[in-house]
Amino acid sequence: MKEFRKILKYARPYTKSLVFAFLCLSLTSLINLVLPLIVRNMINAVIVLKDSEVLDGLAWDLIIIIGLQAVFAVTHNYIFGFVGHRMTTDFRVEFFSHIQSLSLRFFQERRVGEILSRMSNDISVIENALVTIPVALLRQSITLLGAMTIILYLNWKLTGLILLILPPLMIFARVFGRRLKMFSEKLQDHVAQAVVVLEEVISSIKIVKSFTREPYERSRFQGKIETAFDRAVDKLKVSSFFGPFILGLTFLVSALLIWYGGYQVMQGTTTPGELAAFFLYALIIAGPIGTFIRLYTQVQEASGAISRVYEILDTQPMIQNPENPVPFGDLEGHIQFEKVSFGYRDKTEVIHDVSLDILPGQTAALVGPSGAGKSTLIKLLFRFFDPSTGAIRLDGHDIRTLDRERFLSQIALVPQETLLFGGTVKENILYGKLDATDSELKEAAQKANAHEFIMNMEKGYDTVVGEKGAKLSGGERQRIAIARAILKNPKILVLDEATSSLDNRSESLIQDALETLMAHRTTFIIAHRLSTIHKADQIIVLDKGNIVEAGQHEDLMSQKGLYHNLYTLKMLDPAAHEGADQ
Repeated sequence: MKEFRKILKYARPYTKSLVFAFLCLSLTSLINLVLPLIVRNMINAVIVLKDSEVLDGLAWDLIIIIGLQAVFAVTHNYIFGFVGHRMTTDFRVEFFSHIQSLSLRFFQERRVGEILSRMSNDISVIENALVTIPVALLRQSITLLGAMTIILYLNWKLTGLILLILPPLMIFARVFGRRLKMFSEKLQDHVAQAVVVLEEVISSIKIVKSFTREPYERSRFQGKIETAFDRAVDKLKVSSFFGPFILGLTFLVSALLIWYGGYQVMQGTTTPGELAAFFLYALIIAGPIGTFIRLYTQVQEASGAISRVYEILDTQPMIQNPENPVPFGDLEGHIQFEKVSFGYRDKTEVIHDVSLDILPGQTAALVGPSGAGKSTLIKLLFRFFDPSTGAIRLDGHDIRTLDRERFLSQIALVPQETLLFGGTVKENILYGKLDATDSELKEAAQKANAHEFIMNMEKGYDTVVGEKGAKLSGGERQRIAIARAILKNPKILVLDEATSSLDNRSESLIQDALETLMAHRTTFIIAHRLSTIHKADQIIVLDKGNIVEAGQHEDLMSQKGLYHNLYTLKMLDPAAHEGADQ
């Protein structure tokens, strides 16, 4: 039950509602306990007293009590159900918020399908437990205690027969619950692995189809899901034994009660009505006992799900916002890297002792072979990771001491691989400034050379772009991303291959807009196309995580070094990517 204590905090806002629901549930259970006593009196009124007036009065009492019981039952069922679903909703929101707060390293080490499985499958198991277990546990506890008290008063000898079955039932429930929890955890793990395969195939469907790997992926998915099926069968073998065992035990005890109680009636030590009432109470008691065992197994299953979810919830972000951020006014955009080193894995550095000084309003271009460390420097600038050694400063402040949200609000990124959200064109551009007016939205699109093709769409800015922008060409997606950055109006701009998906015509039209956007802003450019970097104030040439050259285009060409080699080998050829948008 220690796992359940972790999620009890979500019930605190609804304490008053839960107290009222508990009172209604208590009244429902107590009324259920009164019903057999009325039945006893009715039987005795017929067989012993033979009084029709007493019988009629008891019948009306029975109808009134059943009506009250229905009202209380509906009330507590609704409140407990509502609170259970509300708690799960709050739990899902916190899980989602926590996922977003985790550092980029977490997502590099986890597969998306595994996270989705815990968000959907595991939390669904928890939701079912929150909605059903508390109500059943409270109701059956009250019923069991009340019924045991009454039957002990009615006939202590018959009560002894019932008490004999409790110890073996408790032992059975404990063994059964542990095994079920183990099989449930294994089942959820293998279902998660199948979801991972599904997510990978859907996100890479173009690659799957181009390599005609549908049969291979089907086989891979079937292998995972068949393993999950085997674990489900293991769980089924254990759970299938439970029902017949309890049913058989119930029939056995019922037969003993009827046999022994019959002797007592014949001997005159009890009345027929009392025997009938006792038998009804015995059946009432059998319900809670069976329910407790079933609830115990559900608790074990839910405990496994809670443990899996809290494995993620207990993970702390490696990149933390400072408790007392350094206050700063309007940014100027002065960026300094001071002897920065960094490695994605322990003792494996990809950036070595890098120092840069980019003045406000300057444009710095990062070039170099693949794997040189260009994108890593940008990740460090965004504080997706922190340097192993050294510091990155913004206007003289170590960015680790600044409020991360405010700091990042002044940086805009146009990424190399533009992935749009599955909503409309308007929603994607507004991501740069959620409260922008329509005129600001269209102005940004016009500057990005996107307004014309947007208006040619059937629904204009309200056109749905599809999953990850699948309905748009690469160049169209890139121009929407540029419009999004323009709308944000940042102090620092990062263009990561920002024109790589544009043909020459689109690039020439958008280059003026980018230069206007870059004016008076500190800009980092990562590009393979010379036309995007030859006017940069600084060109930083990286190789194997080190700065090997720095300067302007003409100076670097004259040095006959790596930059010159990259250029002459056409690795920085402006025609290298022609026709990307065609």
